[in-house]
Amino acid sequence: MFGFNTLTEFYDAFPDEQSCIDYLEKSRWGDIVVSPFDPTSKVYKCKGNRYKCKNTGKYFNVRTGTIFENSKVSLRKWLLASYFIVDMKRGVSSIQLSKLIGVTQKTAWFMIQRIQNCFNIEIKEPCLEGQIEVDETYVGGKNKNRHSNKKVKNAQGRSLKDKTPVFGMVQRGGFVVAYVVNSVAGRTLLPLIYDTVIPSSTIYSDELNIYNSIDKRYEHEVVYHKKKVYAIGDISTNTIEGYWSHLKRAISGTHFWVSKKHLQKYVDCESFRYNTKHLSESGRFDVFLQNIHRRLKYQQLIS
Repeated sequence: MFGFNTLTEFYDAFPDEQSCIDYLEKSRWGDIVVSPFDPTSKVYKCKGNRYKCKNTGKYFNVRTGTIFENSKVSLRKWLLASYFIVDMKRGVSSIQLSKLIGVTQKTAWFMIQRIQNCFNIEIKEPCLEGQIEVDETYVGGKNKNRHSNKKVKNAQGRSLKDKTPVFGMVQRGGFVVAYVVNSVAGRTLLPLIYDTVIPSSTIYSDELNIYNSIDKRYEHEVVYHKKKVYAIGDISTNTIEGYWSHLKRAISGTHFWVSKKHLQKYVDCESFRYNTKHLSESGRFDVFLQNIHRRLKYQQLIS
């Protein structure tokens, strides 16, 4: 696989459509092409970068079963869009992307949604351990900056009517996991903690009352923000608050406004960048390509 860490190197690695096809085939299948219809089947190579599954008689190519399937946009533009979204610190808006790769704003928006759909990682068992910081925040633009048809009534001051709660957990020196939630009540947040954090861990939180219940399962330390105390030795939530800063800057600085319906995808995207910050740009890009099978249809987005 190629090693590229700048936009110029990216263009050198992918000078044409065929180079993109070859790269994606290598990333997806290695040296042996596998049928997406029957992994046990023998595969025949055909003209035009197509293959045929012997057992089912169906034809396929490297796009089949991925976010690139049935798209009229060239694979080179898809990979370039993915590069901008995956490796740019604050992502890229649909307006910016449309200009960068030469597609309509509507097409760029749909491409962003499909690409971001790949960042969701299903957690089947607790995975965070050690020193864990938990915190909640609220995401939402200022009413005065919104177009008239998006303004929220009675949302002045500290009102949360126009904001969406997001809950996050971060392992110090490790990964972050964050969710858009309906509320910050215990019945919502506690199950997320129990499903994600290994019981032998130490949890650091602020003084929100719902966190008192975790004392039965975890070592629990509290930092009292209302008393303007932000750290006592190891006791702090500074790491997760740093993540919130990155998330909010990405949304307000790049996208300006994100609906609650699509917010989780933007949170997942920022979590992916955070969790792969130790990788090179090409390394992060390769990790992304391992998860391109989450195809999202346009009707799912607008329904």
